[in-house]
Amino acid sequence: MKGTNVGPYEAARHIPGVSGHELAYVANRHFSIVLLNEAIADLVNAHVRLDISQAWGDGTTVAADGTHMDTYLDNLPAETSVRYGKPGGIAYHHISDTYVALFTHFIPCGVWEAVYIIEGLLKNSSEVKPTTVHADTQGQSQPVFALAHLLGFDLMPRIRNWKGLTFYRPSKTTEYVHIDALFGEVGKNVIDWDLIESQFRHLMKVAVSVREGAISSSTLLKRLRSGSKKNATYAAFREVGRVIRTVQLLRYLSDAPLRRRVTAATNKVEAFNGFSQWLGFGNRGVIADNDPVEQEKAMKFNALLTNARGVRPETRRRLHPAA
Repeated sequence: MKGTNVGPYEAARHIPGVSGHELAYVANRHFSIVLLNEAIADLVNAHVRLDISQAWGDGTTVAADGTHMDTYLDNLPAETSVRYGKPGGIAYHHISDTYVALFTHFIPCGVWEAVYIIEGLLKNSSEVKPTTVHADTQGQSQPVFALAHLLGFDLMPRIRNWKGLTFYRPSKTTEYVHIDALFGEVGKNVIDWDLIESQFRHLMKVAVSVREGAISSSTLLKRLRSGSKKNATYAAFREVGRVIRTVQLLRYLSDAPLRRRVTAATNKVEAFNGFSQWLGFGNRGVIADNDPVEQEKAMKFNALLTNARGVRPETRRRLHPAA
């Protein structure tokens, strides 16, 4: 019922001996976000034990991306998306390379999606523990690169807009034979290693606090994004992010198989999103609940159902022949 976005009274019409009131009572009384997260983790654990799941991936990589969900406009979380040109919210999924959702958020359209890249990895309670995370272009943020590295994750987003990206030199005197033009003028765009060294202990304390749940990664990244450039913590995260992003950009540029793997991973998210939206056909895909908690639960119900049904490329092509 919930996973398909069909209301309780509409669902009761097709279930003999059950009233809409009873279905609504059970959904509200016995299902919480915590229980839904546990159910998703249990299903992921069961899925990974299937031999067929190994045909799609080994669980070491995950791709994070969001898809627009329609909502009514008269509620606080709803915003008009600049990207999609209509009101609603964003279902933000972390999709394993085995085509199952490890974790799902429902976030407003105006929120910077990249701050939730790390959050979903840390909240994932399943046995599948990916170490490499792929994302769309928003994942190129320097603070996100820094925090991912400090937490032991290899962040490798899909790269676009190469012309506007900056490569940083390890020192003012460093020059390269064939790729020096990527780094701009010699003596500029240089990493401040002294700043990183002086703030490294504090950076690790922040990373441990995030890992232990004392502060959420999304809250931290929001503060870093809006923080003053004069703040030492912000500056240190920025410098570490510059180092990691430069290395990843060079890897992405020089490794064609890596680029193909990143593209394949992001395509898996799109396949999951397409199938999950097809399953959420009720009310023409519009989320009727105005309560943020109920909206979050609706996304998790849908992710649970999509995981149970399984998502495969041939399934998406069958449902969407033009894809």
